[in-house]
Amino acid sequence: MSAAASRNGGAAGLMDAMYRHQRHIYDASRKFYLLGRDRLIAGLGPPPGGTILEIGCGTGRNLVRILQAYPGRACFGLDVSEQMLATARQSVRRAGLAEGVRLAQADATAFEPQALFGQAGFDRIVISYALSMIPPWPAVVEEAANRLSPGGELHIVDFGDQQGLSGPFRAVLNRWLALFHVTPRHDLGRVLDEVASRTGTSVEVRALYRGYAALAVLRRGA
Repeated sequence: MSAAASRNGGAAGLMDAMYRHQRHIYDASRKFYLLGRDRLIAGLGPPPGGTILEIGCGTGRNLVRILQAYPGRACFGLDVSEQMLATARQSVRRAGLAEGVRLAQADATAFEPQALFGQAGFDRIVISYALSMIPPWPAVVEEAANRLSPGGELHIVDFGDQQGLSGPFRAVLNRWLALFHVTPRHDLGRVLDEVASRTGTSVEVRALYRGYAALAVLRRGA
């Protein structure tokens, strides 16, 4: 077995075990603290007939809202957890959007969109609160940046550097997040700058809610 396959299997097993039961209440509980997701969706602005990929699509919550906001686009989602993908399939079916979404199980650090979806690249790529759960997360960002079509954009929202939060609140927040294997990426801005330099993209990072969350966009030239 290759190192990538071994890593993928280990990550998939961990995520499946974590979400086997949580996936049924995930959206109802996470809406209180996964802040900024709808702001990301509102700022996507995909071109007419464009393609949108979500990496770490989870329950499909974002994909449903993206298609509702931008009808006529082709949406794709990948996740390492088959348990979460099962819920995502149910979500898009219930919303009547199954025809507009294609889902696949894959490792976000090394995936082949042509093999998975018949797509060489995407007009928009979304990563929402997934980087804080993936240990080799810089590789995910770089992989995503390299999958952008000309004029494409990578939109990221995740836990921020927490600079504007009080010390006690930060301590409680980080202890609680650790229970779910979540590690805020305090150096997100630095890593994005490095990825942008290597991939020929530009980057913009904004702090939300006093640093509780961060919203970032990498843009590839046309």
